[in-house]
Amino acid sequence: MLTLDALDSRLSTPTRQLAAPGPGEAQLLRLLQTAVRVPDHGKRVPFRFLRIQGDARIALADAAQARLLEREPGAGDAVVQKLRSRFTVPPLTVAVIAKLGPDEKIPDSERFATASCVCLLLLQAAQAEGYGAQWLTGWPSYDRRFLEDTLGLAADEQLVGTIAIGTPTVAVPERDRPDPRALLAEWTPA
Repeated sequence: MLTLDALDSRLSTPTRQLAAPGPGEAQLLRLLQTAVRVPDHGKRVPFRFLRIQGDARIALADAAQARLLEREPGAGDAVVQKLRSRFTVPPLTVAVIAKLGPDEKIPDSERFATASCVCLLLLQAAQAEGYGAQWLTGWPSYDRRFLEDTLGLAADEQLVGTIAIGTPTVAVPERDRPDPRALLAEWTPA
C-alpha cells in the first residue's frame, strides 16, 4: 500500500535533467491506469492524453519555436532553446487535455480540476516507477492557435499541461514546503 512517506517524497525533476530511457508502451499504460483514478463528478472522464515521443518531439519543438517567434519576434536564443528543450530533452512527454464543452450539470471548473488531478497522479505514478517527471504549462498551454493548429485540440478543450517523463540524471534536492499549521484555520459558526 502507498504510504504517506511515499507521497511526501514526490519531487519534480527538471526537464533538462531527464534522459532516456523513458517508459515503454506497457509501462506508460500502467502509469496512465494509475493517473485516471481521480475524483470525477458525474463520471464524465473530462480528459484525454497525447503521447509525444521519438521524432514527434523534434516536430513539436519546431512548431512551438515557430509559434514563439510569431508571438515574440525578438525572442532570444536562450528563450528559444529553453522552449525547444522542453520537448526534445525528455524521452517522453504526455499532454493532458481537459475536455470541457457544454454540460448542464458539471461546471467546467470541476472538470478542469479532475484533469489537473490526472497530472498530479501521473507525476506520482512516474516517480513510483523510478522515473523523474515535471508538469509544465506556460504559454503553450493557453495559446489557442498553437493548441488547435499544432496539437489538434478542439475549441472546447484546454491543455492542462505537459508531463515530461524520463530517467533522472541527478538527484533532485528537496525544497522548502509550506507548513500546514500556518495554512489551517478553524471554521466556527457566526
